[in-house]
Amino acid sequence: MRVVSGIQPTGNLHLGNYLGAIRNWVRMQDDVAAKGGQCLYFLADLHAISQPHVPAELASNTREMVAALVACGIDPNRSVLFNQAQVSEHAQLQWLLNGTARMGWLNRMTQWKDKAGKNREGASVALFTYPVLQAADVLLYQATHVPVGEDQKQHLELARDIAQKFNNDFGAGAEVFTLPEPIIPAEAARIMSLRDGSAKMSKSDPSDMSRINLTDDADTIMTKVKKARTDPEPLPGEVAGLAGRPEAANLVGIYAALAGTSQAAVLAEFGGKGFGAFKPALGELLVESLAPINARFVELRQDRPALDTILHQGAAKARALAGPTLDRAYAALGLVRG
Repeated sequence: MRVVSGIQPTGNLHLGNYLGAIRNWVRMQDDVAAKGGQCLYFLADLHAISQPHVPAELASNTREMVAALVACGIDPNRSVLFNQAQVSEHAQLQWLLNGTARMGWLNRMTQWKDKAGKNREGASVALFTYPVLQAADVLLYQATHVPVGEDQKQHLELARDIAQKFNNDFGAGAEVFTLPEPIIPAEAARIMSLRDGSAKMSKSDPSDMSRINLTDDADTIMTKVKKARTDPEPLPGEVAGLAGRPEAANLVGIYAALAGTSQAAVLAEFGGKGFGAFKPALGELLVESLAPINARFVELRQDRPALDTILHQGAAKARALAGPTLDRAYAALGLVRG
């Protein structure tokens, strides 16, 4: 079993990033290792240049994301952790797969339509071919499984279509690429803004009070929770009572996700109580849960040599795994290499 997954490097990591994605990676690392498998996790910095970006920020965010992943529990000695830019095989295989991918397939990608918007003529070619690079990311390592959410199912299906067509057209009866199967991760917590329960927690929100950052200290966390938007009603005793109360549902959901329990269990404990009693309990749980991550993250993000070493060593492992697949793809296409 070989699991491959990537994440775009973004700055200002927050609670939503941790509970929504990173924590699942940590769990998967443990589960796959227990089955004798291997996880490869990469920072998708090549994907990041498909849209306007600030180069210095991309470099900084890549290192910061590595610090966050390690602080949250990704172990570079148990998983292969690297960034795409140090493994040129990703870009090489994307070009080889461009000959197999079809314009019609890419035109049907809903994320292309969403991200390009009405100005498709002004969008970059990289944004259009983004899914082919995603296919290369997983096919390069003969991934058997790829974690996917709702927004990525279509891209994994495309990767399978590309792999199948390449195998049929150039495999000469042999399988050049493994067709990866989807893994639907354990339901990830959907964390909303502390100021607006109908909007996702986001680093782009101009108000820092809308999110819990991984760099926030205990006092800051407690202040943000106490000032989080709520309604005047006490918490209901049952989950159905959260309908139409997005801010209350969000805070209860955060508590449940951190405590590893259900919203029903949280309401069984706090139902009938006001937010004056619930918010301090939530704040204490957040501080207790995030303090070790915060301390390790703040320490690591200042140690650039250590972060660069993690990326360098991970990239070396990734290149060793990627090389044989890339060689087979070149040979299958009849390309002569020295």
